[in-house]
Amino acid sequence: MPQTVNTMVEGGKATTGPPLGPALGPLGLNLGQLIKEINEKTKEFAGMQVPISVIVVDPASKKYEIKVGIPPTSALLKKELGIETASGNKKEKIAGNATMEMIKKVARSKSANMLSYDLRGAVLEVLGTCVSMGINVEGKDPKEIQKLIISGSMEI
Repeated sequence: MPQTVNTMVEGGKATTGPPLGPALGPLGLNLGQLIKEINEKTKEFAGMQVPISVIVVDPASKKYEIKVGIPPTSALLKKELGIETASGNKKEKIAGNATMEMIKKVARSKSANMLSYDLRGAVLEVLGTCVSMGINVEGKDPKEIQKLIISGSMEI
């Protein structure tokens, strides 16, 4: 019967320590090889927390499969903007100013994990995250951009 271990690791910097070591150690897997593979698969997300799943397909032969998820939208936005944290109080402090191209890039990256059917819907979802993080888009409040997209005044 397959066993699954789900956790978050920093892209390209997984170690045999917690959370992976204690979860995978009892399964008898070669942790050094497993960590090396995880780091190879997550290196493009360096500096971000990345969800991963390690599925032990056959405990007898120690065969496993690694599935790498996509970091949260907020982490992708922070990386695009080059900021460390979001605004604690978005009415008083703006965390950053994104371009529509940045928003589209994040929307394309996350589209497989979103509820939207098309790029337009994915962009609206990313703009919603911008609202909560205190990130302006093209110098405007993200809510204004959402209204423009919904009304058809702005094309995606």
